Amino acid sequence: MGVAELLLEWADRVERPEFVAQDPLLLPRRFAEDPPSAEIAGFMAATVAWGSRASIISSAERALAGMGDRPAVWLAEADEDDLDALPWRHRTLLAEDSGVLLRGLQRAVRRHGSLAPLFSLHPGEPNFFGAIDRARTELLGNALASRSAKHIASPAAGSAAKRMHLFLRWMVRPAGRGVDLGIWSHLPKSALSCPLDVHTGRVARSLGLLKRGANDAAAVEELDAALRSIDPEDPARLDFALFGLGLEAPELWKHG
Repeated sequence: MGVAELLLEWADRVERPEFVAQDPLLLPRRFAEDPPSAEIAGFMAATVAWGSRASIISSAERALAGMGDRPAVWLAEADEDDLDALPWRHRTLLAEDSGVLLRGLQRAVRRHGSLAPLFSLHPGEPNFFGAIDRARTELLGNALASRSAKHIASPAAGSAAKRMHLFLRWMVRPAGRGVDLGIWSHLPKSALSCPLDVHTGRVARSLGLLKRGANDAAAVEELDAALRSIDPEDPARLDFALFGLGLEAPELWKHG
């Protein structure tokens, strides 16, 4: 079996509803009937998506529990004391950082009613790199030069921006298979990038999809090219294959 066939087979095998049960994606999926709240829950869960999946879910759960049944409405109506009291913390995401990010999300919800306009593509853009940086600028506002800014990575500064690419995959890819949400279906899934981290990078290099040694923006572009050659319409679905192969079938990609 060739690499393309292997990835397509594993993408189909992993992208199933049972995947969600142990993944941070379960948090925004709770609000699938309330898209603005799903966006907020998804952004918050993706922003803390490092470490074990159990710890990520636990950190996001604590914060969302304080936002009631409609997080977007809660956020739009929250006052300063509400924002300061919300227990959104995770490892190096401290109270001062969560305060900056929550206020940025609040401005966006009050101004647009949705986070989607922040991530719109400009004509001719082949990926969401520029959109992530524009959203980052708007969300951080006057805190763009603060320590809190590190919690929204910048592709323009060379970051792989794994967590923002993960958030975009959740929002943009279709919901038909019961995993991603597809609430931003007006944005092209063909422009999505694989959320690149240590684990997916290791599998991608072993399969010959990626040569660059660093997990940075240039590596994301290199991996994009390889995955789009296999599925130009929906390259990010192959993220499920890289994840599944890394977790469940190392004998299929490890060499030596």
